[in-house]
Amino acid sequence: MNPDQQISILIDTIVDLLQKGNAHASFEDAVANMPLDQLTITPANLPYNVWQLTEHIRIAQWDIVEFCNNPSHVSPKWPDEYWVNGTQAVSQEAWQASLAQIRKDRDRFIALVRDPETDLFTRLPQGNGQTILKEALLIADHNAYHVGEIIIVRRLLGNWKS
Repeated sequence: MNPDQQISILIDTIVDLLQKGNAHASFEDAVANMPLDQLTITPANLPYNVWQLTEHIRIAQWDIVEFCNNPSHVSPKWPDEYWVNGTQAVSQEAWQASLAQIRKDRDRFIALVRDPETDLFTRLPQGNGQTILKEALLIADHNAYHVGEIIIVRRLLGNWKS
């Protein structure tokens, strides 16, 4: 197999990892048919609800995508600006906007990964060792972790298909 074929397989694998659940539920599966009135219910002994987890995924993914695309990007303040207050009711419009932004930023990142000009292995000049490949794995890992938490919350609320 030549290096171009290897890179093509790697890119397809990255895209698959970002879009699908593979060994677990996908983000889309985790949030599908989520009752709006349960978005901000925080189960006992947990520090978060589905709305907070979804917004955290949105904010963190957006930050990573911006970091990769914009050398002058300034990240939100950790941890305060990566988490939202989850006690106020969420409108259908806000919920759908959050989900749409997650998909949009994921698609923007996938476009970057698929761009023939993108070198997956070169360190980003605005970072301290990050590469596009490392950031792709970070997005996939981070999102999978919180998708699992969304499913746990939904199970505790009694609205997850087992």
